Amino acid sequence: MTSNTPEFALSLERRLAVPRAAVWRCWTEPALLCQWFCPKPWGVSHADIELHAGGRFFTHMVGPNGEQMPNAGVFLQVEPGRKLVFTDAFVSAWVPSGKAFMVGEITLADAPGGGTHYLARALHWSEADMQQHEAMGFHEGWAAATRQLEELAATL
Repeated sequence: MTSNTPEFALSLERRLAVPRAAVWRCWTEPALLCQWFCPKPWGVSHADIELHAGGRFFTHMVGPNGEQMPNAGVFLQVEPGRKLVFTDAFVSAWVPSGKAFMVGEITLADAPGGGTHYLARALHWSEADMQQHEAMGFHEGWAAATRQLEELAATL
């Protein structure tokens, strides 16, 4: 295992037919993030984004039957237009959460021939957490949300 290949990672990689700048906006502007971040019929009712290391990354997800899922976290790394790394290991600044589940890593690059090379990874502390995320529908859910992201980015 190397630092570039974490042991407990789930990944989604796509070529999106939209400009990288539009994808970045969808990830970093709360009003846009609320429109695509959860696979329908779920949605995001509210998002807070403080775009710097240690800054707040909060989403409040709402399910079709009234389920409420607030998700507090922070950004660990922000490279404008290129990379976001965030985690739920902290609830604000460097205040630890009760239980860390994952680190999210979003990497954007210009794709050959146009569009965006999009790599989303969920990095987990344990195999059990990774398997739980997979059982929750990681592959289907993140793929659906990415399609929604691409559709929204195409309108910008």
